[in-house]
Amino acid sequence: MEITFHGAAQTVTGSQHLVQVNGHKFLLDCGLFQGARQETYYRNQHFLYEARSVDTLVLSHAHTDHAGNIPNLVKNGFSGPIVTTPASRELSNYMILDSARIQESDAEFVNKRKAKHNGPPIEPLYNTRDAEAALKLFSSEPYNRPFEVIPGVTAQFYEAGHILGSAITVLDIEERGQKVRLAFSGDLGRKGMPILRDPTFIADVDYLIMESTYGDRLHKSPDEAHTRLRQVMLSAVERGGKVIIPSFAVGRAQELIYSLHLLMDNGDIPHLPVYLDSPLAVHISTVFRAHRELFDTGALSFARTSGNADIFNFPELTYVGSVDESKAINDKKGPMVIISASGMAETGRVLHHLRNNIGNPRTTVLIVSWQAPNTLGRRLVENEPTVRIFGEEHAVKASVEVINGYSAHADQAGLSEWALALKGRLKKVFLVHGEPDPANTLAAKLREGGLTDVYYPKLHESVTL
Repeated sequence: MEITFHGAAQTVTGSQHLVQVNGHKFLLDCGLFQGARQETYYRNQHFLYEARSVDTLVLSHAHTDHAGNIPNLVKNGFSGPIVTTPASRELSNYMILDSARIQESDAEFVNKRKAKHNGPPIEPLYNTRDAEAALKLFSSEPYNRPFEVIPGVTAQFYEAGHILGSAITVLDIEERGQKVRLAFSGDLGRKGMPILRDPTFIADVDYLIMESTYGDRLHKSPDEAHTRLRQVMLSAVERGGKVIIPSFAVGRAQELIYSLHLLMDNGDIPHLPVYLDSPLAVHISTVFRAHRELFDTGALSFARTSGNADIFNFPELTYVGSVDESKAINDKKGPMVIISASGMAETGRVLHHLRNNIGNPRTTVLIVSWQAPNTLGRRLVENEPTVRIFGEEHAVKASVEVINGYSAHADQAGLSEWALALKGRLKKVFLVHGEPDPANTLAAKLREGGLTDVYYPKLHESVTL
């Protein structure tokens, strides 16, 4: 058996691991690499293997850095099944089509700039037709039920607790009379997060491919984040202004809606209007509603005791659909909450809300996720006095607040606890989906705990087991 780490190797993006066994090949994830524009386009465009030679793709979850390059794989000749959990399949319907529209829009933007300098146009990495073709190949398997991947390889999904439908994949592999159990963590979630169940602790694994995103830090607890949200809301209500929250459409938006629902229902904050102004987040919320079986006991208990079976719907909440509805929010007076994409305030409707309100000292801009360098969200977190939005400079008079603790990734303690539970039989750990410092720090922690063989593979490196 050979594993080649074609993505998320010594970085946190572009998850893609090719496994060859019994003369067949299958992929674990096929995510988009995200980085500098020119490097991103080239790396995502070129696979270092024949796409048509891959028999099956097993998808851990629907996030773009794990699923976003699937249409390009299909465009290049892959025609096998794409197997994931039912919820991930439904989320992918929206996420992949949204990604295709972004690819088309980005290509159009680049080509306008190239045309000014008589440069040759580029094609989008893939388009909507490619995405639709890829979605036809999806099939689903529930948690805790074995299914065949290729001859000699059986897989089983377990709850990863990262986003709705996210899965730990355990593969039972038989080759030349030898049996091996390989596990792939995907992105591992945290204990005690709102809405979703905790990650499953698995057993009897020989080899492990595990993420290491936050291998060098400890998160603040979800309870601290909830308390801090209450404080920010009370302060904003006192000033009578709008609270604008740039938010990722999958997971984070739904957590915020749930938390605000809890705070209002318990009387911890006044009842005030909440607008979810992100078409993608609105669609994603419908998938959450359809999968109550994946909720944790806390969410199910709240649904029973509050008398509202739909935890993502309450009288103060408005799901904003049209552009005109979005524009109309600007004419409304606070206090109110506006949750809008994107999570790093780089694209989407949130930019319009920021442009219209960032100069108002009554406004609160609430940052609830990590912000990459050189993004508008990062500039706000760093308290830059002016920021550029749609090419215009705006003085930042709004209050910028940051809440840590909403991360959907396990921290060093969570990752270590989960991996060390396997150490009786575990022979080797491959750390992926992590920058060097977090990965190496986690590797040292695992070695201290008794897992002596921990390896951090390079991009496109192959290992034989």
